Amino acid sequence: MTVAREISFGEYYHVFNRGAHKANLFKDEHDWLRFLFLILHCQSDVALPNIRRYLKSAALEEGFRIPKSQLESIEKNKLIELVAFCIMPNHFHLLLKETTEGGISAYMQRLSTGYAMYFNTKYKAAGHLFESRYKNVHVQDNDQLLYLSAYIHRNPRELAKWKGYELAYPYSSFQDMVEENRWGSLLSSDILISQFDGTKQSNYLDFVNSSTAKTLEDKIPTSSVEL
Repeated sequence: MTVAREISFGEYYHVFNRGAHKANLFKDEHDWLRFLFLILHCQSDVALPNIRRYLKSAALEEGFRIPKSQLESIEKNKLIELVAFCIMPNHFHLLLKETTEGGISAYMQRLSTGYAMYFNTKYKAAGHLFESRYKNVHVQDNDQLLYLSAYIHRNPRELAKWKGYELAYPYSSFQDMVEENRWGSLLSSDILISQFDGTKQSNYLDFVNSSTAKTLEDKIPTSSVEL
């Protein structure tokens, strides 16, 4: 994969980071929901007051029920397009499209700072929550875009409980592409799903399940440029 030295408008990027010293980023279900909420709703600079009221377990099946006016404001002012994601205990993967100049940088700062402030306040912690600033890899072509989507969605294979059950993993966009999209326009997955003929969702499921991504030999790049 080609390392991205600059973020270019209209291009796709694999963006990832992990906890400092490989530590887990989440201590309870509320933490997982908080980070998922931020991944989805930090796509614009619209204020997100009183987030806690939306963080209920039912959100994993029904989506976060924020006011329609707030959702519309986020949709109109997106910094990026979120194509795919997977949150793991000590790291995360995002597939993003730069739709405004500086959009990915602004989005990642908003996401990382927002969650770190929440986490450090809740647990009376200090220091860096994440290992470093996020890393990114420029997606060179459509084959790589599809491959990375499979790589991201197969990540739960690392967890014994979820190996073979990746479709049911609640903290990724896999089920949103194969079953019902819980997040509506906050997840811009058409670039992937539209490429599969016939029953698109089942064909995408077959594509991911048969992919060679996330094998023992397929590791996350370690030489990516820190931004």
